[in-house]
Amino acid sequence: MTGLRWGILATGGIAHAFASDLRTAGLTVAAVGSRRADAAQSFAAEFGIPRAHGSYEDLVGDPDVDIVYIATPHGRHLEDAALALQAGKHVLIEKAVTLDGDEATALRDLAADGGLLAMEAMWTRYLPHMARIRELLASGALGEVRTVFADHTQRITDDPAHRLNALELGGGALLDLGIYPMSFIWDVAGAPTQIRAVGRLGQTGADTEVAASMTHASGAVSSLVASSRGAGPNVAHIVGTEARIDIDRVWYTPTTFRVTAPDGTVIEEYRSDVAGRGMQYQALHAEKVIAQGRTASELLPFEESVAIMRSLDEIRAQIGVVYPAKR
Repeated sequence: MTGLRWGILATGGIAHAFASDLRTAGLTVAAVGSRRADAAQSFAAEFGIPRAHGSYEDLVGDPDVDIVYIATPHGRHLEDAALALQAGKHVLIEKAVTLDGDEATALRDLAADGGLLAMEAMWTRYLPHMARIRELLASGALGEVRTVFADHTQRITDDPAHRLNALELGGGALLDLGIYPMSFIWDVAGAPTQIRAVGRLGQTGADTEVAASMTHASGAVSSLVASSRGAGPNVAHIVGTEARIDIDRVWYTPTTFRVTAPDGTVIEEYRSDVAGRGMQYQALHAEKVIAQGRTASELLPFEESVAIMRSLDEIRAQIGVVYPAKR
Protein backbone atom coordinates (compact mmCIF):
# COMPACT_ATOMS: atom_id res chain seq x y z
CA MET A 1 0.00 0.00 0.00
CA THR A 2 1.37 3.38 -0.95
CA GLY A 3 1.16 6.64 0.93
CA LEU A 4 -0.69 8.69 -1.72
CA ARG A 5 -4.46 8.97 -1.55
CA TRP A 6 -6.25 9.29 -4.87
CA GLY A 7 -9.39 11.22 -5.64
CA ILE A 8 -11.26 10.47 -8.87
CA LEU A 9 -13.02 13.42 -10.49
CA ALA A 10 -15.98 12.21 -12.62
CA THR A 11 -17.54 8.76 -12.87
CA GLY A 12 -17.64 7.85 -16.58
CA GLY A 13 -16.24 4.83 -18.36
CA ILE A 14 -12.58 5.86 -18.19
CA ALA A 15 -12.92 6.55 -14.45
CA HIS A 16 -14.28 3.03 -13.97
CA ALA A 17 -11.33 1.52 -15.84
CA PHE A 18 -8.85 3.59 -13.84
CA ALA A 19 -10.43 2.76 -10.47
CA SER A 20 -10.45 -0.94 -11.33
CA ASP A 21 -6.74 -0.92 -12.24
CA LEU A 22 -5.82 1.06 -9.12
CA ARG A 23 -7.64 -1.49 -7.01
CA THR A 24 -5.80 -4.30 -8.83
CA ALA A 25 -2.49 -2.62 -8.03
CA GLY A 26 -3.37 -2.08 -4.37
CA LEU A 27 -3.31 1.71 -4.61
CA THR A 28 -5.43 3.86 -2.29
CA VAL A 29 -8.55 5.54 -3.67
CA ALA A 30 -9.80 7.80 -0.90
CA ALA A 31 -12.66 9.63 -2.58
CA VAL A 32 -14.70 10.14 -5.74
CA GLY A 33 -16.53 13.23 -6.90
CA SER A 34 -19.34 13.81 -9.36
CA ARG A 35 -21.71 16.63 -10.17
CA ARG A 36 -24.45 14.18 -9.12
CA ALA A 37 -24.35 12.83 -5.59
CA ASP A 38 -26.06 9.57 -6.57
CA ALA A 39 -23.47 8.88 -9.28
CA ALA A 40 -20.64 9.43 -6.80
CA GLN A 41 -22.30 7.18 -4.22
CA SER A 42 -22.87 4.40 -6.75
CA PHE A 43 -19.26 4.61 -7.95
CA ALA A 44 -17.95 4.56 -4.38
CA ALA A 45 -20.04 1.52 -3.54
CA GLU A 46 -18.81 -0.34 -6.63
CA PHE A 47 -15.13 0.17 -5.81
CA GLY A 48 -15.21 0.31 -2.01
CA ILE A 49 -14.21 3.98 -1.89
CA PRO A 50 -14.66 5.56 1.57
CA ARG A 51 -16.05 8.97 0.55
CA ALA A 52 -18.37 10.13 -2.21
CA HIS A 53 -18.71 13.83 -2.98
CA GLY A 54 -21.62 15.41 -4.84
CA SER A 55 -19.47 18.14 -6.38
CA TYR A 56 -16.00 18.54 -7.81
CA GLU A 57 -15.36 21.36 -5.35
CA ASP A 58 -15.99 19.05 -2.40
CA LEU A 59 -13.71 16.39 -3.88
CA VAL A 60 -10.71 18.67 -4.37
CA GLY A 61 -11.33 20.18 -0.94
CA ASP A 62 -11.17 16.78 0.77
CA PRO A 63 -8.15 16.86 3.14
CA ASP A 64 -7.68 13.11 2.72
CA VAL A 65 -6.98 13.43 -1.03
CA ASP A 66 -3.40 14.02 -2.23
CA ILE A 67 -3.74 13.61 -6.00
CA VAL A 68 -6.75 13.93 -8.31
CA TYR A 69 -7.34 11.95 -11.49
CA ILE A 70 -9.18 14.22 -13.94
CA ALA A 71 -11.55 11.91 -15.85
CA THR A 72 -13.83 14.43 -17.53
CA PRO A 73 -13.82 15.02 -21.34
CA HIS A 74 -10.91 17.15 -22.54
CA GLY A 75 -13.13 20.17 -23.09
CA ARG A 76 -13.38 20.43 -19.29
CA HIS A 77 -9.78 19.62 -18.39
CA LEU A 78 -8.61 23.20 -17.97
CA GLU A 79 -11.42 24.05 -15.58
CA ASP A 80 -11.34 20.82 -13.60
CA ALA A 81 -7.56 20.45 -13.34
CA ALA A 82 -7.22 24.11 -12.37
CA LEU A 83 -9.79 23.55 -9.62
CA ALA A 84 -7.69 20.72 -8.18
CA LEU A 85 -4.37 22.56 -8.54
CA GLN A 86 -5.78 25.64 -6.84
CA ALA A 87 -6.83 23.39 -3.97
CA GLY A 88 -3.22 22.22 -3.62
CA LYS A 89 -3.67 18.79 -5.19
CA HIS A 90 -1.42 17.06 -7.68
CA VAL A 91 -3.22 16.09 -10.90
CA LEU A 92 -3.14 13.25 -13.41
CA ILE A 93 -5.13 14.55 -16.38
CA GLU A 94 -6.73 12.31 -19.00
CA LYS A 95 -5.53 12.75 -22.54
CA ALA A 96 -5.75 14.90 -24.50
CA VAL A 97 -4.53 17.04 -21.65
CA THR A 98 -6.54 20.10 -22.80
CA LEU A 99 -8.25 21.47 -25.90
CA ASP A 100 -5.17 23.32 -27.14
CA GLY A 101 -1.68 24.49 -26.36
CA ASP A 102 -2.75 27.71 -24.66
CA GLU A 103 -4.88 25.80 -22.13
CA ALA A 104 -2.05 23.34 -21.51
CA THR A 105 0.33 26.24 -20.91
CA ALA A 106 -2.06 27.71 -18.34
CA LEU A 107 -2.11 24.42 -16.41
CA ARG A 108 1.67 24.08 -16.64
CA ASP A 109 2.11 27.51 -15.10
CA LEU A 110 -0.51 26.90 -12.42
CA ALA A 111 1.16 23.64 -11.36
CA ALA A 112 4.60 25.27 -11.33
CA ASP A 113 3.34 28.13 -9.17
CA GLY A 114 2.00 25.63 -6.63
CA GLY A 115 4.98 23.28 -6.72
CA LEU A 116 2.65 20.47 -7.81
CA LEU A 117 2.81 17.59 -10.25
CA ALA A 118 0.67 17.94 -13.36
CA MET A 119 0.95 14.89 -15.61
CA GLU A 120 -0.92 13.78 -18.70
CA ALA A 121 -2.57 10.37 -18.39
CA MET A 122 -1.20 9.11 -21.69
CA TRP A 123 -1.20 5.62 -20.24
CA THR A 124 0.55 3.99 -23.22
CA ARG A 125 3.82 5.76 -22.32
CA TYR A 126 4.03 3.86 -19.03
CA LEU A 127 3.22 0.33 -20.25
CA PRO A 128 5.93 -2.36 -20.01
CA HIS A 129 6.18 -2.94 -23.75
CA MET A 130 6.87 0.76 -24.30
CA ALA A 131 9.54 0.69 -21.60
CA ARG A 132 11.25 -2.17 -23.44
CA ILE A 133 11.01 -0.34 -26.77
CA ARG A 134 12.72 2.70 -25.26
CA GLU A 135 15.50 0.41 -24.00
CA LEU A 136 15.98 -1.00 -27.49
CA LEU A 137 16.09 2.46 -29.03
CA ALA A 138 18.60 3.69 -26.43
CA SER A 139 20.82 0.67 -27.02
CA GLY A 140 21.06 1.39 -30.74
CA ALA A 141 19.55 -1.98 -31.64
CA LEU A 142 17.62 -0.42 -34.53
CA GLY A 143 20.52 1.65 -35.83
CA GLU A 144 19.38 5.03 -37.13
CA VAL A 145 15.60 5.43 -36.92
CA ARG A 146 14.35 6.40 -40.36
CA THR A 147 10.55 6.07 -40.26
CA VAL A 148 7.78 5.82 -37.65
CA PHE A 149 4.12 5.01 -38.27
CA ALA A 150 1.07 4.50 -36.06
CA ASP A 151 -2.69 4.48 -36.56
CA HIS A 152 -5.61 4.75 -34.15
CA THR A 153 -8.75 4.00 -36.11
CA GLN A 154 -12.05 2.85 -34.68
CA ARG A 155 -15.62 2.67 -35.86
CA ILE A 156 -17.31 4.56 -33.03
CA THR A 157 -20.41 6.54 -34.00
CA ASP A 158 -21.76 9.01 -36.52
CA ASP A 159 -24.38 10.32 -34.08
CA PRO A 160 -24.02 14.12 -34.28
CA ALA A 161 -25.08 14.44 -30.63
CA HIS A 162 -22.32 12.14 -29.39
CA ARG A 163 -19.46 13.85 -27.54
CA LEU A 164 -16.99 12.65 -30.16
CA ASN A 165 -18.82 14.58 -32.89
CA ALA A 166 -19.79 17.64 -30.84
CA LEU A 167 -17.45 20.42 -31.94
CA GLU A 168 -18.46 22.59 -28.97
CA LEU A 169 -17.12 19.85 -26.66
CA GLY A 170 -13.82 19.52 -28.49
CA GLY A 171 -15.03 16.49 -30.43
CA GLY A 172 -13.14 14.95 -33.31
CA ALA A 173 -10.91 12.00 -34.10
CA LEU A 174 -7.70 13.98 -33.60
CA LEU A 175 -7.97 14.75 -29.88
CA ASP A 176 -9.71 11.51 -28.92
CA LEU A 177 -7.70 9.10 -31.07
CA GLY A 178 -4.92 10.91 -32.94
CA ILE A 179 -3.32 12.01 -29.67
CA TYR A 180 -2.10 8.41 -29.20
CA PRO A 181 0.00 8.12 -32.38
CA MET A 182 1.16 11.73 -32.03
CA SER A 183 2.46 11.12 -28.51
CA PHE A 184 4.05 7.86 -29.66
CA ILE A 185 5.85 9.61 -32.52
CA TRP A 186 7.12 12.30 -30.14
CA ASP A 187 8.36 9.58 -27.78
CA VAL A 188 10.28 7.77 -30.54
CA ALA A 189 11.40 10.52 -32.93
CA GLY A 190 11.10 13.73 -30.92
CA ALA A 191 9.42 16.96 -31.93
CA PRO A 192 8.33 17.35 -35.54
CA THR A 193 10.08 20.10 -37.47
CA GLN A 194 7.46 20.11 -40.22
CA ILE A 195 3.85 18.88 -40.33
CA ARG A 196 1.64 18.33 -43.37
CA ALA A 197 -1.93 17.27 -42.56
CA VAL A 198 -5.13 16.41 -44.39
CA GLY A 199 -8.52 15.50 -42.97
CA ARG A 200 -12.20 14.94 -43.46
CA LEU A 201 -14.83 16.78 -41.46
CA GLY A 202 -18.23 15.39 -40.51
CA GLN A 203 -21.57 17.17 -40.63
CA THR A 204 -20.93 18.89 -37.29
CA GLY A 205 -17.56 20.27 -38.39
CA ALA A 206 -15.62 17.87 -36.18
CA ASP A 207 -12.90 15.82 -37.84
CA THR A 208 -13.72 12.19 -38.60
CA GLU A 209 -10.44 11.30 -40.35
CA VAL A 210 -6.98 12.84 -40.06
CA ALA A 211 -3.64 11.94 -41.59
CA ALA A 212 -0.36 13.73 -40.97
CA SER A 213 3.17 13.35 -42.32
CA MET A 214 6.05 14.83 -40.36
CA THR A 215 9.79 15.34 -40.47
CA HIS A 216 12.10 15.43 -37.44
CA ALA A 217 15.45 17.00 -36.59
CA SER A 218 17.20 13.63 -36.91
CA GLY A 219 16.03 13.34 -40.51
CA ALA A 220 13.43 10.70 -39.64
CA VAL A 221 9.98 10.91 -41.20
CA SER A 222 6.77 9.83 -39.51
CA SER A 223 3.07 9.48 -40.23
CA LEU A 224 -0.13 9.01 -38.31
CA VAL A 225 -3.73 8.21 -39.19
CA ALA A 226 -6.81 8.61 -37.00
CA SER A 227 -10.44 7.83 -37.78
CA SER A 228 -13.63 7.55 -35.75
CA ARG A 229 -15.65 6.00 -38.59
CA GLY A 230 -13.68 2.91 -39.53
CA ALA A 231 -11.66 0.28 -37.64
CA GLY A 232 -8.16 -0.17 -39.00
CA PRO A 233 -5.26 -2.40 -37.93
CA ASN A 234 -4.17 -0.21 -34.99
CA VAL A 235 -0.53 -1.17 -35.32
CA ALA A 236 2.72 0.77 -35.13
CA HIS A 237 6.15 0.44 -36.72
CA ILE A 238 9.59 1.88 -36.02
CA VAL A 239 12.01 1.28 -38.90
CA GLY A 240 15.74 1.69 -38.44
CA THR A 241 18.78 0.98 -40.56
CA GLU A 242 19.68 -2.18 -38.58
CA ALA A 243 16.24 -3.49 -37.53
CA ARG A 244 12.60 -2.60 -37.19
CA ILE A 245 10.00 -2.94 -34.44
CA ASP A 246 6.48 -4.05 -35.39
CA ILE A 247 3.98 -3.49 -32.56
CA ASP A 248 0.91 -5.65 -32.91
CA ARG A 249 -2.74 -4.83 -32.59
CA VAL A 250 -3.65 -3.01 -30.43
CA TRP A 251 -0.32 -1.18 -30.18
CA TYR A 252 -1.35 1.39 -27.54
CA THR A 253 -2.55 -1.31 -25.10
CA PRO A 254 -0.49 -4.09 -23.46
CA THR A 255 0.49 -6.17 -26.49
CA THR A 256 3.28 -7.97 -28.35
CA PHE A 257 6.02 -6.78 -30.67
CA ARG A 258 8.89 -8.17 -32.69
CA VAL A 259 12.33 -6.83 -33.51
CA THR A 260 13.25 -7.95 -37.03
CA ALA A 261 16.52 -7.61 -38.92
CA PRO A 262 16.56 -6.39 -42.55
CA ASP A 263 16.95 -9.99 -43.76
CA GLY A 264 13.78 -11.05 -41.93
CA THR A 265 15.45 -12.69 -38.93
CA VAL A 266 13.43 -12.15 -35.75
CA ILE A 267 15.85 -10.86 -33.13
CA GLU A 268 13.41 -10.52 -30.24
CA GLU A 269 9.76 -11.24 -29.50
CA TYR A 270 8.09 -9.45 -26.61
CA ARG A 271 4.79 -10.38 -24.96
CA SER A 272 3.10 -8.26 -22.30
CA ASP A 273 1.92 -9.79 -19.04
CA VAL A 274 -0.24 -7.08 -17.49
CA ALA A 275 -3.06 -7.35 -14.97
CA GLY A 276 -6.18 -5.42 -15.93
CA ARG A 277 -6.12 -2.77 -18.62
CA GLY A 278 -2.74 -1.40 -17.55
CA MET A 279 -3.75 2.06 -16.34
CA GLN A 280 -2.08 1.43 -12.99
CA TYR A 281 1.37 2.01 -14.47
CA GLN A 282 0.78 5.73 -14.98
CA ALA A 283 -0.52 6.02 -11.41
CA LEU A 284 2.49 4.15 -10.04
CA HIS A 285 4.77 6.44 -12.01
CA ALA A 286 3.03 9.56 -10.70
CA GLU A 287 3.40 8.27 -7.15
CA LYS A 288 7.12 7.60 -7.71
CA VAL A 289 7.70 11.11 -9.07
CA ILE A 290 5.95 12.71 -6.08
CA ALA A 291 7.72 10.44 -3.57
CA GLN A 292 11.05 11.59 -5.02
CA GLY A 293 10.07 15.22 -4.45
CA ARG A 294 9.84 15.99 -8.16
CA THR A 295 7.12 17.86 -10.05
CA ALA A 296 7.82 16.55 -13.55
CA SER A 297 7.82 13.10 -15.10
CA GLU A 298 10.90 12.12 -17.07
CA LEU A 299 8.74 9.90 -19.30
CA LEU A 300 6.28 12.65 -20.22
CA PRO A 301 7.16 16.07 -18.81
CA PHE A 302 4.21 18.44 -18.85
CA GLU A 303 6.28 20.74 -21.05
CA GLU A 304 6.20 17.99 -23.67
CA SER A 305 2.42 17.62 -23.28
CA VAL A 306 2.17 21.35 -24.00
CA ALA A 307 4.33 20.99 -27.10
CA ILE A 308 2.32 17.99 -28.33
CA MET A 309 -0.84 20.06 -28.01
CA ARG A 310 0.85 22.73 -30.15
CA SER A 311 1.46 20.08 -32.81
CA LEU A 312 -2.21 19.10 -32.69
CA ASP A 313 -3.14 22.79 -32.93
CA GLU A 314 -1.13 22.97 -36.16
CA ILE A 315 -2.91 19.92 -37.60
CA ARG A 316 -6.34 21.34 -36.72
CA ALA A 317 -5.41 24.65 -38.35
CA GLN A 318 -4.37 22.85 -41.53
CA ILE A 319 -7.59 20.80 -41.77
CA GLY A 320 -9.89 23.66 -40.78
CA VAL A 321 -11.21 22.58 -37.38
CA VAL A 322 -12.03 25.47 -35.04
CA TYR A 323 -13.76 24.96 -31.70
CA PRO A 324 -16.60 27.45 -31.12
CA ALA A 325 -15.14 28.59 -27.79
CA LYS A 326 -11.87 29.50 -29.55
CA ARG A 327 -13.36 31.64 -32.32
